[in-house]
Amino acid sequence: MMQGGRPTQTSVRKIADMSKIPDILKKIIDSKKDEIASAKSFLAGFKSKIRDISPALDFMMALSPGEHPAIIAEIKKASPSAGIISADFDPERIAVNYFDAGCDAISVLTEKKYFLGDLAFIPAIKGKVAIPVLRKDFIVDSSQIYESRASGADSFLLIASALDKTALLDFINIGRGLGMEPLVEVHSEGELETALDAGARIIGVNSRDLRTFKVDIGVAMRLVDQIPRPLVKIAESGIRDIKTAEDLFNAGFTGFLIGEMLMRNPDETAGIVKEIIEIRRN
Repeated sequence: MMQGGRPTQTSVRKIADMSKIPDILKKIIDSKKDEIASAKSFLAGFKSKIRDISPALDFMMALSPGEHPAIIAEIKKASPSAGIISADFDPERIAVNYFDAGCDAISVLTEKKYFLGDLAFIPAIKGKVAIPVLRKDFIVDSSQIYESRASGADSFLLIASALDKTALLDFINIGRGLGMEPLVEVHSEGELETALDAGARIIGVNSRDLRTFKVDIGVAMRLVDQIPRPLVKIAESGIRDIKTAEDLFNAGFTGFLIGEMLMRNPDETAGIVKEIIEIRRN
């Protein structure tokens, strides 16, 4: 099977040396072995289902740089650093609120053990909104990409620190072969170089250190100028107020992935999104 002009396989891809993976990230990936084995066993079914579902929505087009920041609004119940974020958790209702507020895309946490997510959220949400939906999880095997598309996801997250360059390149090409442009997440100059070498078109700079889960916006500020202008530049983590979003946009980011600020203030979603959309570069 050919994807993106080069051969691909559906076997397990090489994961970065586990001794070099940040501690929390390593624990999460280790916990997914049974889940990945299950996805691999259903691979033929995923491929069959993909042939019968509607094409993926254009995630990259939805985030294309414009006069105002693009917003990927995140749906997540919990995280290792914050614990339970939303006790009254209704992913469909949250998705509709995001859509009605004018968000450009929705990110859905599907990791079960640490984020209390579920892949079943995606088809339920897709039935309620008309904007692209990103599967945010820890993708370390190609079967998870087919699983994502079969569930209705329009894009998926790839974490540069969890994959070597060969795997990252293969996964990007598999996604493109399915009509899905992935969001490639980086946290350092080395990871950014790997992402660029692999041909990533949507770069997310995560200001959160996956070793400690501490946030430093300075990471995003430092890396943004190193991302070539034509690419979509998404700032992730630590956007807790409009001033931070404004500073990041003026630094060169074209959009944001925002979770906790929206999840913790559901009654203020429309107002927060409106304020972000109205940000203009100085």
